[in-house]
Amino acid sequence: MPLIPLPASQALAKLEQFDAIIDARSEGEYALDHLPQALNWPSLSNEERILVGTEYKQVSPFVAQKRGAVLVARNIARHIEREVMDKPKDWSPLIYCWRGGKRSGSLALVLGQIGFRVHVLEGGYRAFRSEVVKALESAGDPLRFRVLCGTTGSGKSHLLQALRAAGAQVLDLEELAQHRGSVLGLVPGTRQPTQKRFETLLWDQLRRFDPTQLVFVESESRTVGQLRVPERLIHAIREAACIAVDMPLDERVDLLMRDYAHFVNDPELFCQRLDALRDARGHRVVDNWQQRALGGHMKSVVRELLEAHYDPVYVKSMQRNFRQVNTPQLRVAWDGSQASLQQAVAKILSDTL
Repeated sequence: MPLIPLPASQALAKLEQFDAIIDARSEGEYALDHLPQALNWPSLSNEERILVGTEYKQVSPFVAQKRGAVLVARNIARHIEREVMDKPKDWSPLIYCWRGGKRSGSLALVLGQIGFRVHVLEGGYRAFRSEVVKALESAGDPLRFRVLCGTTGSGKSHLLQALRAAGAQVLDLEELAQHRGSVLGLVPGTRQPTQKRFETLLWDQLRRFDPTQLVFVESESRTVGQLRVPERLIHAIREAACIAVDMPLDERVDLLMRDYAHFVNDPELFCQRLDALRDARGHRVVDNWQQRALGGHMKSVVRELLEAHYDPVYVKSMQRNFRQVNTPQLRVAWDGSQASLQQAVAKILSDTL
């Protein structure tokens, strides 16, 4: 059956119509970024790419081509044995590699010869990446955001999750970035995605939103951990109407102690993270926080962190960056309990939608 080349714009407009999206690049390339829901069937592994590339430079392109053909043929055979034997005749995948060349072409050719209807992404991942970059240049333009604004520990992420569970459209930047947005924000054992991966996740989320419905988002800085939010998107968020989220200080401390239990259980790690505040707060202040945390007084340290550092920084940042923060569309209060969370969500939905 003939292969069907598809320009990136056409392929991305109907991603959900393919039975599978197959990334023929190496596992290392795939880990950096890939199309949404793509499966990784490497035509050449990380090590094999290095081997073929070395032979290409040090021996000859002809020898490298022969070596590559052997390795690609073996890998394709394994993929077919592992993944394809149970597929029906009308199974129709989209296949891509880096530039839409030999690696995806070889896999597509074999699958097409079997009898499957195979689509190949023209230009490969590079063409997809170009479409994502272009789309993010106008990200947020057709959408109507409502921004949850509240000091650190007021549970904005909890509200976003509850809004999503209630059926609202939610853009959770911290969830996509795998980071809670401060020097304490990286959860132990997790890694942030690459910038390209983060942008793909953003693009995939944004394209699914109904522009006739509101999108709820948390007030964020231009960076979430090490990742940058696209300029047009952060501008659209900062221009949007705000929903003020209030929680008493004691309840904020209690909520943070629950949400950051990994630091409660590992005060030494908490102290390591506090080192990042030395330039802002001074060595003597940070030394004092660390000594008290190691001495079992972490709750008082958290309270002081909020009062002396996070709250002043947050208020200054919000005044500078969010145009409507002083005239919120709505104000909601909750105390960290499930009952008050649901009440706050109900109020947001009833007063904004």
